[in-house]
Amino acid sequence: MRSVVVINSETMGRGSDELGGVLMASFLRKLAASSDRPERMLFYNAAVKLLAEGSPVLDAIEHLESSGVDLVACGTCVEYFGLKRKMKAGRIGSMDGIVADLMKTDRIVTI
Repeated sequence: MRSVVVINSETMGRGSDELGGVLMASFLRKLAASSDRPERMLFYNAAVKLLAEGSPVLDAIEHLESSGVDLVACGTCVEYFGLKRKMKAGRIGSMDGIVADLMKTDRIVTI
C-alpha cells in the first residue's frame, strides 16, 4: 500500500479546539483538492465523527471518497459514540484491519 493517513481526532493539533476544527477542515479540503491523495484514510477515536451526519467537513470527506480514497472508521469507536446509523461516508472497519493496514503501508501520515 502506498500511503495511509491516520486521523485520530476531530481537530488538528492541541490547544484551541475551535482553531483545531478550522485547521482540520482546511487540511481535509486541501487534501480533497490535491492530486496527490492517500490510498486509504483511517479514522479512530473522535475522528469517526467526521464521517457521520452533522460533520462540518462532510463535503471534503465525500469528495475524497468519490475520488477513490478508501475511508475506514474504527468500528469500536463508531459503536462507542453511537454513530452506526449516522455514518454518511466511509466504511466501518476493525482493529485487525487497521493494524494490517498500518503494517503493510509504505508511508503513514498521522494528523
